[in-house]
Order: sequence, then C-alpha cells, then structure tokens
Amino acid sequence: MDPNRAFGEMPMPLFSPAADDVAGVRPAKGTPSYLADHRARLRDRFMQGGAQAMPDYELLELVLFRAIPRQDVKPLARRLIETFGDFNRVLSAPPARLTALNGVGPAVVTELKIVEAAAQRLARAKVINRPLLSSWEALLDYCHTAMAHREVEQFRVLYLDRKNVLVADEEQARGTVDHVPVYPREIIRRALELNASALILVHNHPSGDPTPSDQDITMTAKIAQAADSMGITIHDHLIIGKSRELSFRSEGLL
Repeated sequence: MDPNRAFGEMPMPLFSPAADDVAGVRPAKGTPSYLADHRARLRDRFMQGGAQAMPDYELLELVLFRAIPRQDVKPLARRLIETFGDFNRVLSAPPARLTALNGVGPAVVTELKIVEAAAQRLARAKVINRPLLSSWEALLDYCHTAMAHREVEQFRVLYLDRKNVLVADEEQARGTVDHVPVYPREIIRRALELNASALILVHNHPSGDPTPSDQDITMTAKIAQAADSMGITIHDHLIIGKSRELSFRSEGLL
C-alpha cells in the first residue's frame, strides 16, 4: 500500500464543499457517526470561539477535513505539529518534506498551501499600495506571515515611490538555512526600472534568532552605498526571526 494513502486521502474538488461541510447535510457515505459528530463539534467550537480557543493540532484538523473526508485526522494533525513544530511551520513547510510524512499526499498539501497563500494575501493586502512608514505594524505582520517560518533564508526588497507607497515586493534571492546570495547591483538596477525612490530590505533567519551576522552588516552597507550613489534611500533592513524582528535602523546599523 502507498504510505501516502494510509489515512485514506481522497482529493476533493477545490471549490465544492465536502459532504459534511454544511449544517443539515448528511455526512459522506461511509463516515462513522462519531467522526461526523467530532467534526461538527470542532467546527462549532471554532465558529463560537475562533482560532484562539483551539490548540494548533485542532486548527490543523479543520484544514485536513476536506482533504481526508472519511478518516480520523487527529493523529495526522498531531504528527504534523510534532514534526514541524507549530501550525505556521506546517503551512510553510516545503511540499517535498510534507509528502515525506506518512499519510500526507497531494490533497493534504494542496489544502495546506491554499491556507498559507490566503494568509499571505490577506497580510499583503494591508501594505500594498499604501504608505509603509505609516503602516509599519502591518508591514511587520506581513513580513512575519511571509517569512518567519521558512526553512531557508529568503531576501526580499520592498520598493517605494516618492510618497513611500509600496509599488513592488520582490524576492531577490533564496539560499540555504544560513546564507542567501545578494547582489547590490541587481537591487539598484531593479529600483531604477521601477522608478523607486526608497527601499526596505527584508530577510529571515530560519534559526529564529534575528541577530545580524557580520556578513549581514557588510552586505547591507554595500547596498546602502550603491543606493546612495543613485539617490535612493534605504529606510531599513529588517531581519525576521521566529517571534521577533530586528531593525538595522533602530539598532544604529544603518
């Protein structure tokens, strides 16, 4: 038997509700009554108290219901949390690592990635086409949502116009668990293409500790020097850790 089918995963149509998704609709044929009751109770708790009232594994169960409609998904939800650490890290885990876990197949990965994409899009909507310097908390929320739980370093550049409105948010490079290659010339070239007047640099530390390395400091200085020669302002360089961020500007490093 394919180990990825150990939990009886059956891909569901993307936009068609699962048979037991709507109150008053009978559970899918073959679904034990105790399982249907458990799912109904869990959904009700979520609607009454929200995500704050639920541990990570129960919130994950809600996501898994559609992908695995007729099996108890609690063991798989717990195993995912144990493997990756928390709900956010499960959502952001690479598909290859997810499918390496017994019971996870394409339908589960799809559901997880839909939720991840929705979270990022909601956070991004609060900062795109808005003055970032007056929306700083929303910017930090977006950066944490998009980058805090990545397993490799990612370097993003936020390009701003003369009114400090975000006009582009682009991934400049992706690297390993502790290094990402960054090319100042490419960043400045792209800024000129976009007619950007200012930049905010952002990268994550998969270790969770946002303390800058000597290489981070040196690289930032090179980008700032290149930007200054073209009349482009570097507002800040943010390093995103698991639970907090570090600002080069606040630390006097920029």
